[in-house]
Amino acid sequence: MDLPTFLIQCLNSLQYGLLLFLVASGLTLIFGIMGVINLAHGSFYMVGAYMAFALAPIVGSTFGGSFFATLVVGVVLATLLGYVLEWAFYSYLYEREHLQQVLMTYGLILVFEELRSMLVGDDVHGVSPPAMLAGLLPLGDVMSYPVYRLFISGVCIALALGMYLVFTRTRLGMMIRAGSTNREMVQSLGVDIQFLYRIVFAAGVAIAALAGMVAAPVSSVYPGMGGQVLIICFVIVVIGGIGSIRGALFAALLIGTVDTFGKVLLPAAAGVLVYVLMALILIWKPQGLFKAG
Repeated sequence: MDLPTFLIQCLNSLQYGLLLFLVASGLTLIFGIMGVINLAHGSFYMVGAYMAFALAPIVGSTFGGSFFATLVVGVVLATLLGYVLEWAFYSYLYEREHLQQVLMTYGLILVFEELRSMLVGDDVHGVSPPAMLAGLLPLGDVMSYPVYRLFISGVCIALALGMYLVFTRTRLGMMIRAGSTNREMVQSLGVDIQFLYRIVFAAGVAIAALAGMVAAPVSSVYPGMGGQVLIICFVIVVIGGIGSIRGALFAALLIGTVDTFGKVLLPAAAGVLVYVLMALILIWKPQGLFKAG
């Protein structure tokens, strides 16, 4: 592998790892903080991707908006969806066994897939990146890199920084961290833990949908795309440490690097390398790389 190809793969692994973090961070919030095994999290990623496809003409004709306006509308709708789902379904799962959580959230996967088929169909769709980000950044004399992939990385880094500031520098972050540790004590101090969890869940859904929307121009939009990303996100949560946003970031970058370079150097074993990595890390640190909070 020559140096230009190595640099391109480094950029690809960084972009892929940051995108995985964008999805896995929402799962970390729901799984690590609220204690709910949410198998439907990949469906929220799929919903975001399909919103990027379906909302673009509606937003363009109604508001005269661009791709960025579609992102804003999609995030608002995803937040409302998360709030309603938590109120209608997930609020009843906090004290239930994990088996009941798995069954209910798996049922939601089937519901979302059927709704997707009824509303949009089963075809594969493409989403065009915005014109201002559709160019190529030259890297040397013969190689270039898509500007839109750099935009994805920038969005992910900005979100990671924003989540860090919210969790470590705000009163809301303090209440969320306290609620994940001792729910009853936080309630006794006058905090509405139910409303707090509703905010956390809505934020997790919005983050997953945002990941789907920004990834749509790169990966296209197709049925079953949520299931593929769900498994790898659970791997990230386990490797990074359940409930740790910092751990999810490090684990996502690590998996992005292993998966990207594995497909180049060991294509026959690329699908197994991520799970071998997870096994080795759990043997070394069974609780994951970082502790929650």
